[in-house]
Amino acid sequence: MAQAYQHSVFLDDAKCIGCTHCMAGCPTEAIRVRGGKAHIDAERCIDCGQCIRICPYKAKKAKYDRIESISRFKWKIALPAPSFFGQFDHLDDIDYVLQGLLDFGFDEVFEVSKAAELVSDYTRRYLKQSRHPRPVISSACPVIARLIGLRFPLLKDHVINLRQPMEMAAMLAKEQALAKNDKLKPEDVGVCFISPCPAKVSYIKNQPPEERYIDCVASMSDFYFGLIGIMDRCKTPTLTTESGMIGLGWASSGGESTAIFNDNYLAADGIDNVIRVLEALDTDELPDLEFVELNACPGGCVGGVMTVANPYVAQARLQNLRRYMPVAHNRAPQNADPSFVPADFLCTHSFDYRPLGQLDDKLSVSLRMMAQIEEISKELPGLDCGSCGAPTCRALAEDIVKGTAAKEDCIIIIKERLRQLEQEQGGNS
Repeated sequence: MAQAYQHSVFLDDAKCIGCTHCMAGCPTEAIRVRGGKAHIDAERCIDCGQCIRICPYKAKKAKYDRIESISRFKWKIALPAPSFFGQFDHLDDIDYVLQGLLDFGFDEVFEVSKAAELVSDYTRRYLKQSRHPRPVISSACPVIARLIGLRFPLLKDHVINLRQPMEMAAMLAKEQALAKNDKLKPEDVGVCFISPCPAKVSYIKNQPPEERYIDCVASMSDFYFGLIGIMDRCKTPTLTTESGMIGLGWASSGGESTAIFNDNYLAADGIDNVIRVLEALDTDELPDLEFVELNACPGGCVGGVMTVANPYVAQARLQNLRRYMPVAHNRAPQNADPSFVPADFLCTHSFDYRPLGQLDDKLSVSLRMMAQIEEISKELPGLDCGSCGAPTCRALAEDIVKGTAAKEDCIIIIKERLRQLEQEQGGNS
């Protein structure tokens, strides 16, 4: 039996008042309002964090590890995402942040942006392999892979089969730590990824234990508030950064695309824009593209709901930091085959299609239910007002067929019945 998917977005019942903001904004119609509270459908949720972003009552939250959980390891390694450096105001050198993490209690810091430069190099090689269908879609944003798995099965073979930079950073960091210190055992080394979004938390938590290199996924906002009191900008930090412009550029939308030095690319950010691009790709409306970079968060990873700074302010800060950096510090080893990608950089887990809103395992039953949904939809007003607790009238019709709602949940139908009842009573008086 397949293990249930572990989500990192959850509802705080105590704060939910049953408004429809999250329901209306959910890109996969995963939320319903029933009994005065929102409910998240685990099968539909893609952990994009959109409900967290738009809930005015802070009732949607992200689930992640506490920083203290990494303390159980003898050798602790911090993995700051590139977007982390855009959170700090008046920062002119990322070494201040790296030094701050060491002062915070970590034994070592491995920049994810360093691994991103290696992934960029291998992506260029990957694109030289003719056997992969075009366009190749980046796998860096976990939301995109899950969204394709739910709604766009024809695109699943287009997703690049490369590990994400955070995974590669964790793998390389552990290898280096064990190589430098022969007294350390693999179980002694713990890696903590500083995440900008809940989707990356879910991605890591749902990996098979034997393929998981990251032991703790903490919130970027927690680290930010923990570091601002420790970072000493009056003291010159140790020169430790091993990243360049390319690695830091991954924090913003378009950074990954420009790093592959290919003009035939498309970069889009924001979940609504992403869905429109995927729909266009699904119907082959965007020909002649080699590479597609999609980020669910506005502006890219700088717009994650676990960050602190405004995403566009963070983008400007990162641009200022990149101005004085070399293009790249890290290159993949040369190989006689210019398209060679080592097995360690390739994903090993399968990419499964899980139909969004599958009505039944049996085709005959599904077809019958779909016919019922169509008939009920015709009886509903088609206003998509959300007063019934479903995002659209068609969603309500589906809920009715599934037995989780009734026609009487529609306020328009109730009003019409009350009006008819008044007329009947008036005619009998």
